[in-house]
Amino acid sequence: MLDRPAPDFELPATGGKTFRLSSAKGKTLVLYFYPKDNTPGCTTEGQLFRDLHPQFVKLGCEIRGVSRDSMKSHESFRAKTNFPFDLLSDTDETACKLYDVIKMKNMYGRKVRGIERSTFVIDARGVVRKEWRGVKVPGHVQEVLEFVKALK
Repeated sequence: MLDRPAPDFELPATGGKTFRLSSAKGKTLVLYFYPKDNTPGCTTEGQLFRDLHPQFVKLGCEIRGVSRDSMKSHESFRAKTNFPFDLLSDTDETACKLYDVIKMKNMYGRKVRGIERSTFVIDARGVVRKEWRGVKVPGHVQEVLEFVKALK
């Protein structure tokens, strides 16, 4: 996937919008996939992107979070956490499959299918420049920001 055109998709976004990846060309895009709204790790990750959002914006970079949660869940999660960026609802796993982020995971001793926390940086030409898979939240968002700075 690295150094290849980012797979295009269209998904419903918070605020009653529709997001199409190809329409984001011209700007750098951070696309982060996370398992579930309102869970500790996902909340922390989103809050870190929120807190560093002004620095991403200065670099001409947009952020979008993606999970399989419903729009209703996303709207509530976004409002509660004051995210300044949109969340995308991928209930049928369209983007998740394109970016190969659905994995079998162990949860409390049970095997479950879910999103492996992953982040992709897509440049202004629509090319994937960096990917992180199996992300651990501490330090990750700062690392993404440093990569975006270096890309400029």
